Amino acid sequence: MPHDRLSSGIPGLDEVLHGGFIPQQAYLVRGGPGVGKTTVGLRFLATGAKQGDSTLFIALGESETQIRANANRSGLDTSAITFLDLSPSSSFFTQVETYDIFSAAEVERAPTTRQIVEQVQHLQPQRVFIDAMTQFRYLSSDVFQFRKQVLSFLRLLLEHGATVVFSSESSDTAPDDDLQFMSDGVICLQQEEKDGDRSVTVSKFRGSGFRSGAHTLRLNKAGMEVFPRLQPEAYERDFLIEALSFGVPALDTMLHGGIERGTVTILTGPAGVGKTTLGIQFMKSAAERGDRSIIYTFDEQPDILLQRSEAVGIPVRAMLQDETFSVVQIEPLHLSPDEFANLVKKDVEEKNLRVVMLDSVTGYRLSVRGTDLVPTLHSLCKYLQNVGVTVILVKETENITETFRATEIGISYLGDNTIFLRYLERQGEMRKAIGVLKKRLSDFERTLREFDITQTGIVVSEPLTHLRDILSHTPSWIETPPE
Repeated sequence: MPHDRLSSGIPGLDEVLHGGFIPQQAYLVRGGPGVGKTTVGLRFLATGAKQGDSTLFIALGESETQIRANANRSGLDTSAITFLDLSPSSSFFTQVETYDIFSAAEVERAPTTRQIVEQVQHLQPQRVFIDAMTQFRYLSSDVFQFRKQVLSFLRLLLEHGATVVFSSESSDTAPDDDLQFMSDGVICLQQEEKDGDRSVTVSKFRGSGFRSGAHTLRLNKAGMEVFPRLQPEAYERDFLIEALSFGVPALDTMLHGGIERGTVTILTGPAGVGKTTLGIQFMKSAAERGDRSIIYTFDEQPDILLQRSEAVGIPVRAMLQDETFSVVQIEPLHLSPDEFANLVKKDVEEKNLRVVMLDSVTGYRLSVRGTDLVPTLHSLCKYLQNVGVTVILVKETENITETFRATEIGISYLGDNTIFLRYLERQGEMRKAIGVLKKRLSDFERTLREFDITQTGIVVSEPLTHLRDILSHTPSWIETPPE
């Protein structure tokens, strides 16, 4: 974090803010009820208090007792935070007060202002959170008076050396556009009505850049966490572009040496044709080179995947023990694309991964939940490519015997290489075949070869020169190939 920034105390949010809050500026946190505005303020103050900063929570709506109790339930220590509780007490309801000459706003404003000024002058806080600033509207006789009062209040705090975060209670009938103009930064918290997904967006941040777009936000018993949207261009690593072998000589011949490091390969074909096994075979070859690889499986249980691999001669359990290979099961509906991308990024950095496989794209698509699949997958693949990771995407085609299609969801452009597997029928027997449809960095063999998975591994035959109409739904065999 830059030395002139103040941490928000929320994992991921500082990354979105390019290091945190700029000192002695005022930031608005806005959003509907229950989205986490108070949590942002509490985390900001608790982090400062832990570092020895003087902190002040000015409560205008919820009482200090309620706020502390809610914070304690989420494991947040608020003992070092000073509260100025200006929320209405229970006695207010039982007291009948009338103002014959002055308005209620004019009468109530004076003691409220006095308490704030006295506390600020006494405490000299370095961090202040105001919850919620819109309560001042009820202490102002008109819009002009409210704007003037808020600007004066913020200037008072900033001149005393404070960094201010304040929340607003905005709605269609009472918008907070004026507060957005008055603030140095605006952080918007949102919650989708349909599925309850939360996100955070920064729409303004004076004096600094920030990571644009909506970023996934999680709010649970453990607190709040932000998962920044991945920006591939921010990451880059020097690496040698070299052909990497599958460890199957005939297949390497088809690929003119293998697939290149830092490329994206799409393995496509119908269910059960051997896509996952082929991907794991490449990881076996990677382990022999000393490269670490990982599979994120959305569809299959890891134990079943390991058992199947061992049954065809791929020593995945030994690879696991040597830490050259790992399997992570992903429950699609539990993670957003941002969360998954951050998980992958963390694994790549901590485990020094060189090969990443997603099995499958169809399973990953479930995690997008209403978002367009292509941009999120594009961003993840480009990040991995930029840091020299070889990517394998397993894509299941829906049809087994109908007209050939490489992919059905518009991701073919992502692949530097496309390897397809398909079923063939010959003399009443079902066979499998493999072919290369695309290879960006070198030439490749344009014939099909028979593909078989045996107890001792993958076997790829000589080119099927007897085969015609190989991209149709019914390829035909001729008994005598032309010379």
